[in-house]
Amino acid sequence: MKKARFPVLKKLRVQMSLHYVIASILTLACMGIILYYSMTSIVQKEETTTTETAIEQSGMYIDLYLDRLKAMSRVLAENPQLVDYLATEERNQTTKQDLLSTIRTTMSTDQAIESVVIVSKNGEILSNEKGLNMSMSSNMMKESWYMSAIENGDQPVLTSARMQDFSMDKDNWVISLSREIKDAEGKNIGVLLIDIQYKVIEDYLKNLNLGNEGFSFILNANNEVVYHQNPSYFQNPVKQKYLQQIADNPKTFDEKEGTFTYSFPLENADWKLVGVSSQDELVAIKDKLMKIVLAVGLIFLVLAIVSIVIFTGRITKPFKKLEQAMQDIEQGLVEIPVDERGCYEAQSLTRHFNEMVVEIKTLMEEVTEKEKALRHSEIRTLHSQINPHFLYNTLDTIVWMAEFNDSEKVIDMTKALAQFFRLSLSGGAELTTVENELDHVRQYLFIQKERYGDQLNYTIECEPSLASIQMPKILLQPIVENALYHGIRGLSHTGEIRIYVKDEGEDLTFYVEDNGEGFDTSTLDEIQEKKQTKLGGVGIQNVDERIKLYYGETYGVTINSTINEGTTVAIKVSKTLRT
Repeated sequence: MKKARFPVLKKLRVQMSLHYVIASILTLACMGIILYYSMTSIVQKEETTTTETAIEQSGMYIDLYLDRLKAMSRVLAENPQLVDYLATEERNQTTKQDLLSTIRTTMSTDQAIESVVIVSKNGEILSNEKGLNMSMSSNMMKESWYMSAIENGDQPVLTSARMQDFSMDKDNWVISLSREIKDAEGKNIGVLLIDIQYKVIEDYLKNLNLGNEGFSFILNANNEVVYHQNPSYFQNPVKQKYLQQIADNPKTFDEKEGTFTYSFPLENADWKLVGVSSQDELVAIKDKLMKIVLAVGLIFLVLAIVSIVIFTGRITKPFKKLEQAMQDIEQGLVEIPVDERGCYEAQSLTRHFNEMVVEIKTLMEEVTEKEKALRHSEIRTLHSQINPHFLYNTLDTIVWMAEFNDSEKVIDMTKALAQFFRLSLSGGAELTTVENELDHVRQYLFIQKERYGDQLNYTIECEPSLASIQMPKILLQPIVENALYHGIRGLSHTGEIRIYVKDEGEDLTFYVEDNGEGFDTSTLDEIQEKKQTKLGGVGIQNVDERIKLYYGETYGVTINSTINEGTTVAIKVSKTLRT
């Protein structure tokens, strides 16, 4: 019996071994192929995603920088002081120096700004540069470069700084941003040119990782080269055509060359940033992955052979033990305990993560609301800085004085108006000093005094020790304007406005008193709404909100008024701004 049974067992063992080895080889081959191509696909996707992200980030950085330049050029070109200066034939030297100071201030905000040039329609130049090499005439509309600057709008253009012809001296290249300056009627009165050093574009792209053979370039809407690390591409038509062909395929992967091309259009320019990645890491990973698959497959095959020898030896054991073993395995499988600690940790991690997400969302909502409130307050502040009705009335008064040849008053009024707007704008800063705030109101009342004559008297008092304390600007002028227009303008007798400051320890209180008509403070909301309608949104509520934004709810505006006797407005602020 034993001699009859051993050959059978041996044959079964050989058959099982052969089947197991063949199945293992096929399984390992399928798994290796699937693993290789799936991992290659994942790596390739990751590589392409990384390339896309890098190019998009570089493009967005350039886009954000151009957007900031456009905003800067818009602020300069629409500067009321500049528009008034270019629109009038007479040149105020004080205004000119203020404009030059504005140019210098603008340049100090960005070290990459090479120059800021303002050219009037009649050929006058305001710039930080001296001895500009530019074609000029009394009628700049006849100059080709002037018209080109108007036609370009705010599109950045690669050029040679202050040169009529483009040179290949890379150190002399700049990115020029031009903007037309128009008067109130929309007519051309000048052109603003801002030149940015070319190295700004290079700095954004020099660290762009596109592999050993990768490169990036920028083309404009006319398929002209704006950026390439090799200057020869700017003059060689063959190389330029090659770049155009690459740019025409915005997102392609070349298996043969092992390159990936991705383009990113810039929103603030007619430029297209194109990156060509050589995918060096992908090629290296493919080679390494192939070696790993072969090595792992060989190891598993050896383990499979060893295991089948052991397994086939055990498989010939009595079927009863095998059945019992199988039953034990089934029971064991059924009774495998769940790792409660692991589940708890996973649940705890999920719970803490969700709590963190909720908290972050709450914080983001709070920040968003605060930013909205601040932005809303800033917008209304800008509205309050320049009252068009006040400007129109003042200019009418100046014209009226000029018609009567009252040159001294014209000069005084013009100086007061210029000082008023200089203090209103104050270089875009939101803060000022007590001295400047009172001077701002003083210029306003001086102008109104010229209009109303003996109908208006005013006094302004302040201790010298309080003059340098910082505070938000344009808090008093809206209050004084309300006192003038809604308190004393309709009086039959002389109106009196008194402004003074009290030192109250850690706080300051500004008082604006008038002997006007007064009103019932219980109807303040209704009166305020009417005032805002008449004054274009400027009112006591705006001032009160801004003070609370800077100092907290314990500060703000308090009003006391008696009908037919007058009104006193108290503006309480802290000597220290809240951070």
